[in-house]
Amino acid sequence: MQIGMVGLGRMGGNLVRRLARAGITCTVWDRDPAAVAALAAEGAEAATDLADLVERLPEPRTVWVMLPAGAATEEAIGQLANLLAPGDVAIDGGNGMWKDAIRRAAVLRDVGVDMLDIGTSGGVWGLARGYCLMIGGPAEQVERLDPVFKALAPGEGAAPPTPGRDPAADPRPAQGYIHCGANGAGHFTKMVHNAVEYGMMQAMAEGLELLRQADSEVVPEELRLSLDVPDITEAWRRGSVVASWLLDLTAQALAADGELSTYSGRVGDSGEGRWAVQAAIESAVPAPVLSAALYSRFRSRQEAPFADRSLSAMRNAFGGHLEPK
Repeated sequence: MQIGMVGLGRMGGNLVRRLARAGITCTVWDRDPAAVAALAAEGAEAATDLADLVERLPEPRTVWVMLPAGAATEEAIGQLANLLAPGDVAIDGGNGMWKDAIRRAAVLRDVGVDMLDIGTSGGVWGLARGYCLMIGGPAEQVERLDPVFKALAPGEGAAPPTPGRDPAADPRPAQGYIHCGANGAGHFTKMVHNAVEYGMMQAMAEGLELLRQADSEVVPEELRLSLDVPDITEAWRRGSVVASWLLDLTAQALAADGELSTYSGRVGDSGEGRWAVQAAIESAVPAPVLSAALYSRFRSRQEAPFADRSLSAMRNAFGGHLEPK
């Protein structure tokens, strides 16, 4: 099997490498010639541009677009609508907006080309651990490309069995990829996944801060506790209900630097959290944790925001509480 990969950044490049391990050939292209050359040196077939990539692929063609959400993906899908033929499939594997996936799929469908929107989770560890794939689009294309998804997903036994689940009585597949439904379903599922990730990260961060401040000067001296946060996270990894890969990575970072002094504390967001909160509003679904986690990320980018100075002014005005500088 052979597929095309457009976009060879941290995710796209490692997708190519993992597919190559399974014997799946990739024809690759990126606007950065160095990224193309690096993968060509590892055995991938290099293309000079998007049209050349499509020309090099056998029919029915599969082109996986792994570009940032927005203009870059929009442009690539638009070009593919003119380059691909009926029966081909284009994959949008970035963190795209699910409504955009529905619209783009309709554009491609008009020229006989199918589209899969695939939410891809695994980050920089995906090459070694495998990727969790959340797929939206026509079932026949999902079935045809099953060898690709199987190659990218974690192998058998990569996750512990679910307690209380009898595999013989429960027919659900124990695999790291799932056909979620029609176009849009893949990106919608990945959007919710990332919003849950925001909430989990925020809860863990707040808990670690609570542990760290247990001996701070704001606590009465007789109640202060001197806690070793790195050692606590290591203990939590073993048998605790909150044990997780996220905790593993946090414990690893704390073991290297207990104060996390090399990090600024500024936390970005790539769009999925905002879209999830918007979807919650549109669906009238209460999502206070997801919303608060998103707002906390916004707050991390501010220093002495005007809103805080306004609060200080109010407290001073009605109660004479003049805050120290």
